[in-house]
Amino acid sequence: MTSALNKALEEISNKAANAGKRHALVGLDGFVDKIIRVIDKRTGLGDEFIPIETIDEFGRRVTAAAGNSANFELYQSLEKLGGNGPIMAHALHAQKLQVRYIGALGKPIHPVFEEFAKATNAVSLSEPGITQALEFDDGKLMLGMMEGLDHVTYAAMVSEMGEGALFDVFNRANLIALVNWTMIPRMTELFEDLLNKLLPNLGPNEQGRSFFFDLADPAKRSTSDIKEVLQTMRRFRSHGHVILGLNFAESRQVSEALGLGSPENTEDSLKATANRIRSQLDIGTVVIHPREGAACANRDGSWYVQGPFCKRPKITTGAGDHFNAGFASAMALGMSPVAALVVGVSTSGQYVRTGKSPSLQQTANFIERWQKGQLD
Repeated sequence: MTSALNKALEEISNKAANAGKRHALVGLDGFVDKIIRVIDKRTGLGDEFIPIETIDEFGRRVTAAAGNSANFELYQSLEKLGGNGPIMAHALHAQKLQVRYIGALGKPIHPVFEEFAKATNAVSLSEPGITQALEFDDGKLMLGMMEGLDHVTYAAMVSEMGEGALFDVFNRANLIALVNWTMIPRMTELFEDLLNKLLPNLGPNEQGRSFFFDLADPAKRSTSDIKEVLQTMRRFRSHGHVILGLNFAESRQVSEALGLGSPENTEDSLKATANRIRSQLDIGTVVIHPREGAACANRDGSWYVQGPFCKRPKITTGAGDHFNAGFASAMALGMSPVAALVVGVSTSGQYVRTGKSPSLQQTANFIERWQKGQLD
């Protein structure tokens, strides 16, 4: 692990200055996140309470209410911008990449997105979804309402921007991150439109072009839908380097959909699973990031790094999106896979401790503290 941290520090030192020369286009969702704790016992007014600590405990109480009733008090600690795309884009902006956002931010733009929209010269296609994120010490339950996402389509992009401006944004981008397929009903159709109508006309990009995909918990989608979008994603390889990002649950869902079995959360299994998925789809890179670390595979091999696990996170909603931003930006800057993994877990590790998106320099400082055993 020491060698991986040293390599990441060296590569950040050599390449971080180029971040401002990289263009990222991110989309296509948008959620207003309401961060909520479920109260166990009240000890006073406002935030004076003891929360239900685990999903297991909450689940047992819900189950016990069957045939009867139950009353759960919710405490909203924060309302913030949410959605895989906006959180990832916000993190990329903090790393000093030139970021452009297209997604569901409201008509007019919702107040939680106003600052973000200005920073990313955002284009809004529809009303955002609303997520009530019930946070527990061992995970979170995301309760979503997302009617507005029905209107996220290629036609809406053209209507809002015009074909010329849309083409220009895609043509300039070094990193194109199209995330949250699960929650956007017409996203496979949108991918097909991009493949058929826009991408064949793009010129070469001197600094390279990569496509980053994140399915975002496809458990509610059918196996046939998952297979279809995976086969659609692989066609993007004709236009750039394709990266598929998966958390551990998603890696199991994708593996099973492809008939590859079910992985275990171990270093060897994660590396092998990333390699099998990559080989089956014949794409550039697959990265899998459970809470404890991360693994990736490309045509040259596979790698794993342990993460800076945090026992008492300040926030967990958005941790995976911050990993994606760290990993994808490192790849866009030309870092090695192992360094990109370290940047990914370190970006996420900082976010869950502070609730803030770090710069690459802050990530380097974090890695140095990690080396010295100074993390909480």
